[in-house]
Amino acid sequence: MSERALRGTRLVVTSYETDRGIDLAPRQAVEYACQNGHRFEMPFSVEAEIPSEWECKVCGAQALLVDGDGPEEKKGKPARTHWDMLMERRTREELEEVLAERLAVLRSGTMNIAVHPRDNNNNRKSA
Repeated sequence: MSERALRGTRLVVTSYETDRGIDLAPRQAVEYACQNGHRFEMPFSVEAEIPSEWECKVCGAQALLVDGDGPEEKKGKPARTHWDMLMERRTREELEEVLAERLAVLRSGTMNIAVHPRDNNNNRKSA
């Protein structure tokens, strides 16, 4: 009998609990306005930190808090270049020393440049 009583009652979707006798947390209504002229209120807890931006309920655009401070501008980091990252690892004197060593090797002509085997085969066929 009990199996039949619950059949088809959508237990997963429907809640049979009521709000009677429950004290809700104190709330405040906060008003937002979007750039398209829509105004709406959102309920927040009295203890909650109120966001300065909220998605408009009508059009989905960013709505700003009415009578509130604008959103804080995020400070972006300046882009780090290869030179900046190199200077974090080495001093200018070390870089000048490495450059002098590499230039000496290049000027001496003793640097052995490896040639890929395919390049040798292609050069032989064309010669």
